[in-house]
Amino acid sequence: MQVNDLLTRHAAAWAGATRHPFLIGVRDGTLPAPSFAAWLVQDHHFVADLLAFQARLLARAPRHAQPVLAAGAVALVDELAWFDEQAAARGLDLTAAATPATVAYGDLLGRLDAAPVPEALVALWAIERTYLDAWAFASPGAPEFREFVTHWTTPDFAGYVAGLAAAASHQAADADEVFLAVVAAEVDFWAATGAGA
Repeated sequence: MQVNDLLTRHAAAWAGATRHPFLIGVRDGTLPAPSFAAWLVQDHHFVADLLAFQARLLARAPRHAQPVLAAGAVALVDELAWFDEQAAARGLDLTAAATPATVAYGDLLGRLDAAPVPEALVALWAIERTYLDAWAFASPGAPEFREFVTHWTTPDFAGYVAGLAAAASHQAADADEVFLAVVAAEVDFWAATGAGA
């Protein structure tokens, strides 16, 4: 199975996750700045959870998937440092409590620790592909958000997502359930600040 087939098989759900009102607000500037700031803090929590999940997945992944997973883990370490810089510049409290949507997404990652590796790889690809397509949809973004849109739509990130697709497609079987679980978690995550819900 090619994981990209999931995008067409579940096109409506995919559109909900990658063309959410939150993203429209980023694109046209109607998203309130405090809502974006609140979301950014939650994304920091999520990235920390994702790094832990990815490190555990790397430890049990087959050899063909290890290079892309290792590179992704290093990128997530850099991403957390970038969040620290953004928080300092904007006066954000990265220790603020996680929202229920953030906790639920972390719980999903925890459950994926017990999933077969092919299923976990599909989930990771779905997470990152959602991010890439969502921010590409929001591109170029309103001036106040453009730096973030640019950050999450680089050619390097697109290449990483393509590498995950290759790793996940290598031995993926029926992955519809895990794909839809990720998509639902993404929709909830966008809406967690109450913006564009």
